[in-house]
Amino acid sequence: MAASLQPGSLGANRPETLAGIVTAQTARAALSSATSAGEQALRQALAQPAQTLPGGLLLRSLGLQSYLPTWKAMRAFTDSRTPDTPDEIWLLEHLPVYTLGQAADPAHVLDPGAIPVVATDRGGQVSYHGPGQAVVYCLLDLRRRRWLVRETVHRLEEAVIRTLARHGVVGLRRPGAPGIYVGAPHPRAGAKVSALGLKVRNGCTYHGVSINVDMDLSPFSGINPCGYRGLDSVDLATLGVHALPDAVAMCFATELAMLAEDLERAQTGAGAPTRTP
Repeated sequence: MAASLQPGSLGANRPETLAGIVTAQTARAALSSATSAGEQALRQALAQPAQTLPGGLLLRSLGLQSYLPTWKAMRAFTDSRTPDTPDEIWLLEHLPVYTLGQAADPAHVLDPGAIPVVATDRGGQVSYHGPGQAVVYCLLDLRRRRWLVRETVHRLEEAVIRTLARHGVVGLRRPGAPGIYVGAPHPRAGAKVSALGLKVRNGCTYHGVSINVDMDLSPFSGINPCGYRGLDSVDLATLGVHALPDAVAMCFATELAMLAEDLERAQTGAGAPTRTP
C-alpha cells in the first residue's frame, strides 16, 4: 500500500501498524504550506457567527475544508471547553481524503492512489470523504446531556434515517455495523449511504456523521469501506435524489436538534416529547 500520511496524524505514534505510509515528519515537510492555507481557511470559517438551533446547539457552516486542520480544531475545541461551553454542530465538505479509525487495519486501504491517508482517533475502520458528501461533526457534552455513548450513536443514526426519509429514501441500521444503509424496495438496497464514527474524550464527543449526497464514488473502490470487503457505497444522486450537500447536512442538524430538544423536555418535565428518540 503506497500512501501519504497527513501531518500531525496519529501514525507517528503507531508506525508498526502503518507500514508503507510515510512518516508524519516527512509528510509535514511536504504538506506544510497546504496545511497552513487550510488552517487559515478554517479559522476564517469558524470566525463567522453561529446559528442557534433547538436543543442547546450552535450550528456552524464551514464550506469545503481540508481534513487535518478540521480534525485539529475539533480536538482543540474539545480540550478547551468547559462545563458551560455550548455544544456545536459543524457542517462541511472535505477535500478528498481516506481516514483510518483508531483501531483500523491499514490493509483495508487497497489502492489510495494520490488521495492522502490520515490515521485518526475516531472509532471505526477506513472511510472516504470528498466533495459532494455532507459531513456533520457533533461536538457534544454527553455528561451534561446525560446521554450514554450507545444512545448517542443511536440518535445520530436516527437523525440520518429521518433526513433520508425527508428525501424519499428508506434508511436502515445493520446490527454491529454503525452507519445507515439503503432499505428495500430500492434496487440498491443494502448499499451504504452514511458512515458514522465518534471519539469520546472527557465525556465529550467529536467526529460525527457523513452522508453521501452527490459525489464521485470511485474512491470507495480504493478501500474496503468501514472494513467490509466489497461493500457497496451509494449516494443520494444515484438513488434519484437531487440535493445539495449543505442542504442535506442542515436537514440532519435540524433533525438532531429536534431530538435533543425533545429529550431535554422529557428530562426536565417540561412536556411530553413530540418525537421518538
